[in-house]
Amino acid sequence: MHGSHKVQLKDNCHSGLSPRTENEDDSPAAAGAVSTTTTSSAGPSTALAGMLTTSTASSTPAAPTTIQGPVRPRRPQQQTSLSSFVTRPMDPLRQSKLDEALVRMIACDFQPFSIVEDKGFKEYSHLLDPSYSLPSRKTLSKTVMPRLYDKLRGNLMDKIKSASAVCLTTDCWTSLTTESYMTVTCHFIEDFQITSYLLDCFVLTERHTAAHLASELTRVTNEWGVGDKIVACVTDNASNIVSAPKDHLHWDHIPCFAHMLNLIVRAALKEVQAILQKVKTIVEYFHRSTVASDKLKATQKQMGQETLRLKQDVATRWNSTYYMLKRFTEIKDPIISTLALTNASVPTLSPEEWNIYREILDIIKPFEEVTTELSAGNSDHVKKLVDSLMLEMTKRFGKVEHIQKLADATCLDPRFKKQAFVNQQAAEETVKRVTAAAAAMNAVPSEEENTSDRSSEGGTGATASAGAMFWEDFDERVASLRPSATTSKTSDAMMEMRAYLAEPLLSRTSDPLAWWRSCSPVYKTLSEVMKARLCIVATSVPSERFFSKTGQIISERRNRLSPSKVRELVFLNANMA
Repeated sequence: MHGSHKVQLKDNCHSGLSPRTENEDDSPAAAGAVSTTTTSSAGPSTALAGMLTTSTASSTPAAPTTIQGPVRPRRPQQQTSLSSFVTRPMDPLRQSKLDEALVRMIACDFQPFSIVEDKGFKEYSHLLDPSYSLPSRKTLSKTVMPRLYDKLRGNLMDKIKSASAVCLTTDCWTSLTTESYMTVTCHFIEDFQITSYLLDCFVLTERHTAAHLASELTRVTNEWGVGDKIVACVTDNASNIVSAPKDHLHWDHIPCFAHMLNLIVRAALKEVQAILQKVKTIVEYFHRSTVASDKLKATQKQMGQETLRLKQDVATRWNSTYYMLKRFTEIKDPIISTLALTNASVPTLSPEEWNIYREILDIIKPFEEVTTELSAGNSDHVKKLVDSLMLEMTKRFGKVEHIQKLADATCLDPRFKKQAFVNQQAAEETVKRVTAAAAAMNAVPSEEENTSDRSSEGGTGATASAGAMFWEDFDERVASLRPSATTSKTSDAMMEMRAYLAEPLLSRTSDPLAWWRSCSPVYKTLSEVMKARLCIVATSVPSERFFSKTGQIISERRNRLSPSKVRELVFLNANMA
């Protein structure tokens, strides 16, 4: 039996089949039995069968293997390093730039230094960049901000040094902490564009006398190196601020146009004070009573009108009265209805007063329309208002054409020239004055002219010495007929002025400095005079504007700022691009 089994195994191996017994079937049990029998009884032949089987399997072509689904490449495993758990410190240069950017934000947006201690800001900054370490409020205020202030101040000094002429504005203001501040702004023409900078905003520790204000103005102008470049100083009409530049420093003083306009309208409105007082009382009632204010809003909605709030006027701003009256007219019907529904104990306007009210509103519109509106008034109240306006305008602006710097600026403005003058004599005097200033620009002869004159004089002397004495008289007469350099420059300036005045007027809405940019090669000397005139601003508003910013800086949340920090913050806010 063993022999037959071996022969069968051999035959099966040669045939390429796996070894099977005669009674082998496909059941697992049979397969298991055969495997057991072969292992126990075959002995050495089992190893031979295994070798044969291995050899046969390697020589037989394998069936193709089918893989289900897409083949995914194996990702190389990276070893986790310690640096993935530790935040690397920020580069010192980037840290410094971010610190400066933070100070810029604080100065620009009127934020307190304590913002770096706010929980929400800390979380926000950490989320943006965990490697950025927020500086302390002390570091910001005592290190970063002074460094940024000094850098910006140095850059502005370099720019202002190149200016040939500057105009200053100045004003004083009292803060929430009852500290008095003074601002000084500078205006000049750079590359045919008006450029403005805040020079200083500082606390006044002494009395606001004209002498003290003059000393402070001298200090600021000396620090910035513009003392010999000032062509005018614009202020309001306060006696001390007028006397400081005009009487103590002997600068040309220009009154603030906006302030004068405010005085004119305020004085004229006294003629219709009774009607204005009624309007103010009604407006104050709606601002004081929340019930009346809510009822006014509801009435506007019921009438299908836009919900508008009444505006109050400010004593120092004449246009605020105009805005108050204008808004009062826009919601006239809801006001009348609401007052009737609430039974308010406030004076109301009669139909006649409403008519006068509308005429007042028309008359105090921007003053270019005043002349047209003069013939519209029929009541005595309106006539008094018009007469008062004309009287105040004559009083305040009657001699404006004789303010030399303003007259020169008007003449050199290609939109106006001589046509803006009412007094023709003042216009002719202005033309002569500007022409003389242009001639003075070229009073110093050039190097070529000096060389030419010396050569001419030397040649004449040599001829005279070489010839007879009678030629001396002839040479002197010829020299007297030769035009001098001064005469030549004056003639050139006169010709340049005539050509300039012959140019057509520029459109009133056009940019005069853009015109001068394109025409400066033609009118070289006049363009130099222009730079010292068109840099003069019309109002002291640039100085006053910074007081509103200073008021935002010195807020209830930041009422402990020292004057030096306020000075740096206002300077950065005003001069950062």
